[in-house]
Amino acid sequence: MSAGGAVEPGLPAAAAAPSAAPARDPGPGHLFRPISAEDEEQQPTEIESLCMNCYRNGMTRLLLTKIPFFREIIVSSFSCEHCGWNNTEIQSAGRIQDQGVRYTLTVRAQEDMDREVVKTDSATTRIPELDFEIPAFSQKGALTTVEGLISRAISGLEQDQPTRRANEEAVAERIDEFIAKLKELKQVASPFTLIIDDPSGNSFVENPHAPRKDDALVITHYNRTLQQEEMLGLQAEAPEEKPEEEDIRNEVLQFNTNCPECNAPAQTNMKLVQIPHFKEVIIMATNCENCGHRTNEVKSGGAVEPLGTRITFHITDPSDMTRDLLKSETCSVEIPELEFELGMAVLGGKFTTLEGMLKDIRELVTKNPFTLGDSSSPGQTEKLQEFSQKLDQILEGILKAHFIMDDPAGNSYLQNVYAPEDDPEMKVEHYKRTFDQNEELGLNDMKTEGYETGLPAQR
Repeated sequence: MSAGGAVEPGLPAAAAAPSAAPARDPGPGHLFRPISAEDEEQQPTEIESLCMNCYRNGMTRLLLTKIPFFREIIVSSFSCEHCGWNNTEIQSAGRIQDQGVRYTLTVRAQEDMDREVVKTDSATTRIPELDFEIPAFSQKGALTTVEGLISRAISGLEQDQPTRRANEEAVAERIDEFIAKLKELKQVASPFTLIIDDPSGNSFVENPHAPRKDDALVITHYNRTLQQEEMLGLQAEAPEEKPEEEDIRNEVLQFNTNCPECNAPAQTNMKLVQIPHFKEVIIMATNCENCGHRTNEVKSGGAVEPLGTRITFHITDPSDMTRDLLKSETCSVEIPELEFELGMAVLGGKFTTLEGMLKDIRELVTKNPFTLGDSSSPGQTEKLQEFSQKLDQILEGILKAHFIMDDPAGNSYLQNVYAPEDDPEMKVEHYKRTFDQNEELGLNDMKTEGYETGLPAQR
């Protein structure tokens, strides 16, 4: 059943000059004071306005206030001393939020009826136990309580009852029965559920235990549908056509950022690249004109693979140094002949060659401040020199070695020059990840199926 009859007149449109007793100026930065009965300086602004009932001048009072643990609102109240007509409503002083919000309150005691409620005109109010709904935009926004919402619905249903009794007696009797059920709710004889669903995200139900969690109140944020975007007057983005998507993939996109070295304004270039016989990756490169610092980073364009990947490559020829290599952030590198192992996230994601990767490893090890100068010991220096010499021999093709890439996410790649045939010097193994590896990737707590019913609502 809908309470569409509970429409209240809006704020009068015609406003004259302010009255002779304007409110005190709260000062810059204090326009929206926290709502408090003890704040004597918080006075409403009075504006003489046209009464839409008798068309004589009445008085509109505007109060700019802030709801604790919520946001700023504007409370407006109009009263006419000539005909006695009055009207009260609220408006959000902020913008439409990025997500809609749904408040689900289980009313169990009389204290719950006294909870403060901000209901905007775009919010839908439902009581599932009575199959009762107040549609969006059927009432003006209000600052009230749970009991006030129910009383407002009762008033909206009662206002046309005399006419219904005269013309449709059967309908009037059914509405009387329903009004009696709403009045029983105000006594809280049994628990019931109140749902306020606001696509604009600007409605609010008080948590009297704030900042602690409220067991009776569930707050759920959600993404708006296209219909809700249109209802709020927001222009939805037109879906891109496939030809435009292909053009974007062939372009180098640029966006402004700051240099990670000197924090000066710089530009980052981003490009989608399809690696043959592998997958799509995102390459990002930053070049700072102020200090000359350059960075490049690679992100996987796909999801985490069902199985981890371990690539073992035997370096036997100098031409192997030219092979393309993609190391994701989750990939570790091992060179058994040098007793060297590079952990996950070290050097970040890189799209380079095998030679470039080995040079980055050499630079990482040899330029470590703890192995240079006074911080180093003679034994460390000798081992470091020996490591550098062997690494140079591998780069020159003199020393044969194994290069192992182990990526639990399966998003790393080493070029196979014999593709689509197998490479005799390269072995690619796919394995099932362990619990610890899934934990490190954050997959143990990730639920992608059945989350609509299994995932608890946000509070």
